[in-house]
Amino acid sequence: MGNIVTIASFLLFTGIIAFVAWRQSRKTRIDTLSGLFLAGRSLGFLVVGGGLLFANINTATIVGENELVYTNNMTVMAWGMTSVLAMLVVSEFIMPIYLRTGIATTPEYLAKRYDKATGKMVSIIFLVSYVVNLLPTVLYSGAVAFNGLFHLSDRLHIGYWPAIWILVWIMGATGCLYSVLGGLRAIAVSDTLLGMGIFAGGVLLPFFALKYVGHGDAVEGLRSVLETHKDHLNSIGGSSDPIPFSTLFTGMILVNLYYWGTEQYIVQQVLASRDLKTCQQGIAVACLGKLVSPLLLNIPGLIAVHVFSHMHNTAEVFPALSALVSPPFISGYFAAIIFGAGLSTFNAGLNSSSTLFVLNIYRPWRMTRGLGVEEKAMVRVAKRFELGICFLAMSVAPALVLAQKGFYTYIQTVNGFFNVPIFTVIFVGMVTKRVPPLAAKLGLVFFIVCYGLTQTVLPVRLHFLHVLAILFVVTATLMLLIGRLWPMAEPYRTPLNNKVEVIPWRDRYWYAVLLLAMMTGLFILFSPAGLAK
Repeated sequence: MGNIVTIASFLLFTGIIAFVAWRQSRKTRIDTLSGLFLAGRSLGFLVVGGGLLFANINTATIVGENELVYTNNMTVMAWGMTSVLAMLVVSEFIMPIYLRTGIATTPEYLAKRYDKATGKMVSIIFLVSYVVNLLPTVLYSGAVAFNGLFHLSDRLHIGYWPAIWILVWIMGATGCLYSVLGGLRAIAVSDTLLGMGIFAGGVLLPFFALKYVGHGDAVEGLRSVLETHKDHLNSIGGSSDPIPFSTLFTGMILVNLYYWGTEQYIVQQVLASRDLKTCQQGIAVACLGKLVSPLLLNIPGLIAVHVFSHMHNTAEVFPALSALVSPPFISGYFAAIIFGAGLSTFNAGLNSSSTLFVLNIYRPWRMTRGLGVEEKAMVRVAKRFELGICFLAMSVAPALVLAQKGFYTYIQTVNGFFNVPIFTVIFVGMVTKRVPPLAAKLGLVFFIVCYGLTQTVLPVRLHFLHVLAILFVVTATLMLLIGRLWPMAEPYRTPLNNKVEVIPWRDRYWYAVLLLAMMTGLFILFSPAGLAK
């Protein structure tokens, strides 16, 4: 009976979100590129904030961060906390530049700042990143979570690997249909609804888990969690932890600046804002969400230490805890959140992939050959491209079961091939006026090759985040040197082509101070000066 209630609850919550998103998506035409990719640049701040938050909080982060808390401690919390600082920097300095130039993709900015070849090169790097890393990890983590909640492999009497294959293809096919039929507005609206759901889930799951630990008394469960296994409460990592605290000030801040200010599927959520004020308010909403997110991303893994003494597959710690401690109706609700979280980032990635391909590669290629670029034809190409990318991602995803050291560590390590190299080129382009296109191309190749050597052929003992920071400095220096020796004939001037009003939010500084104070407070709370004393 419990399983029937769980499944019914899952279908109910998933159906409500899909219905509301479908109704809202009808307000925007998706037979135009602007409607399909940018929701007609009409999103309000709550939808922008929800889209940002839930495009980021996906099954990979829910499953992966809870796994690392269970196996290590709260140091993984740093990814989300330092995101707050990065988002505020992006809100103040980078988004105004994007909105003034009227771009639809970050490679489009690079094409304006350097040349079209640089923009096309970065578009290809983005697409490779999505196919080998972003989309497969989201599908795989979603499949792991679902198998942990519903025990599909046991119910169908099949192995773990075949069960993951089946779930990956179900999620991939559903997500692709969602993105193709609804466009960015449907994705953003569902993200907002799921954002509300994650806050509710972030309260409910820890409550039920603490109640389980305390044998029916949540207060007693909390006391047990705070008084035993105190080493797990520490977020200030040492050299032997997965996230040493020193990396927060080197590679981690660079990765987060890249992610929130350059990553196409994230930036695209913000570029759909109706104006700069809305954009900055939406980012502030997402910052608040990141400060609350440890309730769902980290605390369940912390409590699971007191529930499971040993787990064969630690990636299943979150779904296993959810299934064990929650009433059937609430288990279905968590399943809907996990399903939505997986599809949210997957859909955003698909939509951004087709945006990059059509706007930065396919349409310019046809224009240079004098071929037609009729709007409806481009939309058809975009949707077909999404189908192809989806098929590739579904084929790669099940292989992640072979990832060593946990797939969340795999995600962050592999991301190093793509994220900071792109951010380096954009950063140098924004702070200088004469660094030429040659420097951007050589900088990208130099960074990617050197990082690849440090992670494979010539492994170094330094943490990969420190390696990224060192390569950022070296690559930026190389680009500046090239700019000094072979500068552009004319200094770059930012072309003004804003599609929306670019007047900043007047009260943004007050909210920034409050958000940074809350971020610092959480680090102190989960430290040897706080709960881990």
